[in-house]
Amino acid sequence: MSKRSLSDWQRQVLAELDAIAEAFPGEVEVMGRHRIDKSGAIRLRLRLRTADLPRVARGMPLGEHEEFIVTVGASSLTPPRVEVDHLRFLHHAHVLQGHRLCLYLDPSREWDPINGFGGFLDRLVDWLADAAGDRFDAQTALYHAVGGVLHAADGAPTVVVRDTIPTGKRAHHALLMARAPHRFDLHLNRPAEPDQGDHIPVVILDADLPFGAGIDLGALLQTVDDRYHGRPAPDEAFLKPRSTSCTSATMLTVLGASAIRKATGTPQRILIAVPHPTGGPPHLLVASIPGIGADHIRTLVKAGRKKSSMIDIDPAKIYQATPLEWLPVSDERKEVTTRRDSARPVAAYAGRTAHVWGCGGLGSWIAEYLVRAGAKKVILCDPGTISGGLLVRQNFVEADVGNTKVEALAQRLRAISDTVEVVATRALVPGEGNLAEADLIIDATVNIAISRLLDSFAAASDQRPVMAQVAVDARTGTLGIMTVSMPPLEAGPLTIDRKAGAQILQDGAHEAFHCLWNTSASGDEIIPTRGCSTPTFHGSAADLAGVAGSLTSILGAHLNAGTSVSGTHLISLPHSEAGPLRAFVPALAPPLGRPPADDAD
Repeated sequence: MSKRSLSDWQRQVLAELDAIAEAFPGEVEVMGRHRIDKSGAIRLRLRLRTADLPRVARGMPLGEHEEFIVTVGASSLTPPRVEVDHLRFLHHAHVLQGHRLCLYLDPSREWDPINGFGGFLDRLVDWLADAAGDRFDAQTALYHAVGGVLHAADGAPTVVVRDTIPTGKRAHHALLMARAPHRFDLHLNRPAEPDQGDHIPVVILDADLPFGAGIDLGALLQTVDDRYHGRPAPDEAFLKPRSTSCTSATMLTVLGASAIRKATGTPQRILIAVPHPTGGPPHLLVASIPGIGADHIRTLVKAGRKKSSMIDIDPAKIYQATPLEWLPVSDERKEVTTRRDSARPVAAYAGRTAHVWGCGGLGSWIAEYLVRAGAKKVILCDPGTISGGLLVRQNFVEADVGNTKVEALAQRLRAISDTVEVVATRALVPGEGNLAEADLIIDATVNIAISRLLDSFAAASDQRPVMAQVAVDARTGTLGIMTVSMPPLEAGPLTIDRKAGAQILQDGAHEAFHCLWNTSASGDEIIPTRGCSTPTFHGSAADLAGVAGSLTSILGAHLNAGTSVSGTHLISLPHSEAGPLRAFVPALAPPLGRPPADDAD
């Protein structure tokens, strides 16, 4: 192909590379001419001087010069790809299958084409310096235990794994429970209805798979016995005879024992636990053998039983080209997973039992945020029924109309998390027994009688939960208020709120919040439908979800503070008429701007 076949981006790369090689002779050198492959990408061989890069004993071994094969696509939307044609870098972090260097873990954020090919070279040199200096975290390197290869077929159902995989034995039993057409759940412990599950053997390997696990059954069986099959190991100039394990025999035995239980034409799946080269929990792969391949295994098992009751399958008789479908694994084991919100204020709700009284404009959203934050148990209280008009701003859908709020919301919350217990109570408040187990009560009812109840509860018990009352302004739904009462304070939210209101109403700097205590003016509320319809506040789902989210995070930060502080939080959303505002009035504090009196309570 001629140069006219090159894209503008590829021409720019070649021009930059010529300029760089001329400017830095001996540092960067192009070996030979570039080639164009069938996809239209150009391939270059570059020689870089690496002698001056600092090295440590455990770092990547670098010579005085290193050669790299760089592939540049037609578009600058993706960065160039860099590979080596040797295996000296095998087993080092961010090296895929021993030869491809993972320079950009997240190209969408790390690759900027404005920096051109020079920016790519700078990235490569920095990467080599980090690798030689052993500065990469191998535990987080891209699929490091399986050669950096993603074992997942497009469109295949995902397997969710939450149970810890025991490593004391070579093999274990497990069940795959179909959760949805696109999802299986793995259970190591037999569930209540085991007949509904699909038996799957679990095999523990002895070592990692630096070149991946292959695309067919023959390659998999070869690889689990000899992870370098047909290739030199990093410290071997030529492939030498080496001892092999008998893992493939174990794998065939457990595959046969599982497959023979199932009907003809049924696929056979297997979970493979691959040890990580730097220790820690194993990496998990799930392979599915199609029905025709599984039937062949069943045939071999039946033939072998004529000679012995033991399952002993000759690997030579297996159809080596039997394809494998690799199922995506959603690995949610605690030992390998860090919650995305673990450093955020909502982490305060993890493991707590929380009540949400009132499942309307604020409560329905707050309840969801608590469940997503990993609360242990959420108890919902609301006697109301859902009408179509509520869908404008409350956390419900069309199919919920006519259902009770607590039942509809409970169904949604249970769909969000398997681990959070959700209890629906069609009452204003739960029974006294439920109050005793609560860590937190969030009152979103705007009900005076309930406020009185919480005040009396706070005064009567020193072993009580944290209480928080939440509300918004009537005219816009963009101003939020949250009053928090924490033990051992004997004043409840209503008492704290009224004292805070007395201070705020005397403070002109917080005039935007005066409406939260003043009587609503004509037009501040809305009559949503004709007839005997209770007036309600103005506000959209965007307004209410925004206030609910902010108050939930503020309450989380309040709980995480480590001290028992009660008081009233005030917020204004950025798009409100007052603009973004936030204030906190400590409970039982003197009025704003005044020194404390000697007899202040």
